[in-house]
Amino acid sequence: MLDFRIGHGYDVHRLTTDRQLILGGVTIPHTHGLLGHSDADVLTHAIMDAMLGALALGDIGQHFPDTASCYAGADSMQLLAHVNRLIQSKGWELSNLDATVLAQAPKLAPHIMQMRKNYVAVLGCNLDQISVKATTEEHLGFTGRKEGVAAHCVVLLSRIPAPMFRRPVGRVVPL
Repeated sequence: MLDFRIGHGYDVHRLTTDRQLILGGVTIPHTHGLLGHSDADVLTHAIMDAMLGALALGDIGQHFPDTASCYAGADSMQLLAHVNRLIQSKGWELSNLDATVLAQAPKLAPHIMQMRKNYVAVLGCNLDQISVKATTEEHLGFTGRKEGVAAHCVVLLSRIPAPMFRRPVGRVVPL
């Protein structure tokens, strides 16, 4: 019997001047970046929260508190690698993730493939297990007014199968 767990993650960060815009581990040319204690990669934060939530392991604020100076300016992709190791240590692995970034600007389509490749490298999975999409909110709400960027993510985790008994390979000798 296969076991599965589903998790949902959501994160939001305010846009500000004097910061780089980093999404999915990609530095995206833009007039504003995201405000946060770490690199404020809102997409990666939503992914981590989804993975942690699937196993009821809390959220990224519990694992990487913004009160800890060691996480100031932290690379969220390195934090994701830590979360992935934690998930695997509990006997689970990523089956797939589906994430959506909500941002009025900049256009993210040219960067999505690199984001997906970054996640493949960190999570040790295949490209077809990672879906990243972007949408605007038609100038509605805080993302539509370009005040911030939000991201949602849904993940499916599956239990890592126990090693199966393997028979020795070779010539069978009759008794």
